Amino acid sequence: MALVNAKEMLTKAKEGHYAVGQFNINNLEWTKAILLTAQELNSPVILGVSEGAGKYMCGYKTIVGMVNGMIDELKITVPVALHLDHGSYEGAKACIAAGFSSIMFDGSHYPIDENVAKTTELVAICNEKNLSIEAEVGSIGGEEDGVVGAGECADPNECKMIADLGVTMLAAGIGNIHGKYPDNWQGLNFDVLADIQKLTGKMPLVLHGGSGIPEEMVRKAIDLGVSKVNVNTECQLAFAAATRKYIEAGKDTQGKGFDPRKLLAPGFEAIKATVKEKMELFGSVGKA
Repeated sequence: MALVNAKEMLTKAKEGHYAVGQFNINNLEWTKAILLTAQELNSPVILGVSEGAGKYMCGYKTIVGMVNGMIDELKITVPVALHLDHGSYEGAKACIAAGFSSIMFDGSHYPIDENVAKTTELVAICNEKNLSIEAEVGSIGGEEDGVVGAGECADPNECKMIADLGVTMLAAGIGNIHGKYPDNWQGLNFDVLADIQKLTGKMPLVLHGGSGIPEEMVRKAIDLGVSKVNVNTECQLAFAAATRKYIEAGKDTQGKGFDPRKLLAPGFEAIKATVKEKMELFGSVGKA
């Protein structure tokens, strides 16, 4: 099955009061684990690629080739979108040219007028090429490939302004952060989320920094209009913990346990288990 833009899967999610997971990929193991889990659970899925991960994986064309090859070889039939995460203006254009089916333009650090102007241009390009586009208002806290956000809450009126430009989905800061959540984190601001939902109507909303948010908060966010939840850190932590356990048990010194196909297998299975857990939480199982 060819890559799809995310519009249809997110429209269905919004109407059905569930969310589609965006799981960021970092290498072949990540991609394969996520695709196989989505197929096994009959769930739509979004593969997220940050600009830093894009460089690490030898560029966007390499990633498009790998993902398309896997979809074909693994006989993946569920809807799969390949999405640029927190893209710059230049990065968004590069991913469009490389064959991504969805992009995010993060103009949240620009003055609102410049954010509107750049988003408007990219919306026109994506409409012409049948791609989905995500925009952001209000920075997401924490650090994502060197971009540091303070975790501010978005202005609902600015959210409506960006939503009205014709974007497919909107990421709005509601106190969420990237990476591990600190002990003194105040939680999500559901009042702001409700206000944004009132003004943006049927627009699918996106929750970034989905790793580490308590399950009851995630469910409530979905009830209030979130249709896409981003997950990255939890897969990284699960992969690292499983790999550490394998090495600390000395399994890499037994036989050919050093073979990367064996060395990385526990981490691969840990990613699958994490993705399964998240898809069940988000309610996307069986929705492909």
